[in-house]
Amino acid sequence: QVQLVESGGGLVQPGGSLRLSCAASGISLSIYSMAWYRQAPGKQRELVARISRDGSSHYADSVKGRFTISRDNAENTVFLQMNSLKPEDTAVYYCYANKPLWGRGTQVTVSA
Repeated sequence: QVQLVESGGGLVQPGGSLRLSCAASGISLSIYSMAWYRQAPGKQRELVARISRDGSSHYADSVKGRFTISRDNAENTVFLQMNSLKPEDTAVYYCYANKPLWGRGTQVTVSA
């Protein structure tokens, strides 16, 4: 079955960190550019970070300097390291492969 499965979400205090993982099955992520999107309640889904096949990356202005996207093609997994989290980072985070293919999402809640 071709799918992306996110994990690593949860509840964290402001200023804390989380590491999201996106594991693929049925496809090889190495041939696709990958991205993380997020959707907060009542808002449109937005791009958080993107990583190309050659490893170059792009970030939304709101997360630059705090989030890092990376990929491990051998493990067929993409990561999103999130540091200095803010309440406005609260959202469901989705993994996306430029196939196109979406994961089901993982909830991130930043709250004291």
